Amino acid sequence: MAALDPFPSHRPPDDGHRTRIVLAEVSRRAPSAELTRTELTEQTGVGEALVRGLVRAQLALAVRMSLVVAIGLGGLPLLFAIAPAVGRTTVAGVNLPWLLLGVASFPFLIAVGWGYVRLAERNEQDFTDLVQRPES
Repeated sequence: MAALDPFPSHRPPDDGHRTRIVLAEVSRRAPSAELTRTELTEQTGVGEALVRGLVRAQLALAVRMSLVVAIGLGGLPLLFAIAPAVGRTTVAGVNLPWLLLGVASFPFLIAVGWGYVRLAERNEQDFTDLVQRPES
């Protein structure tokens, strides 16, 4: 009794020639980072949304730091008006308001500026990482 072949159509031809089967070339897709960069340079809707997100993050940071400066420096005259004894205090023969507004304000502004630059660069680095993220 002969064994039945369950897949007779998959049997190679008996003419002695091999048939070469070539898969269609898989279309290459650009990596997601390249797609994102393209969308940014061509200013597509997605690219505009990414840039808008960066601008919003930078604006929110600027507003927060402005509030820190406004409260830090703007609150001093309010403090002196509410507590006149603090305004009349002297340190080494100099009135405390002059020391705080004339001397201490500069290191405060430098520290806020340094913090702003550091955080703004972090926002930009996060944006760059998002744009250059490899395809998962």
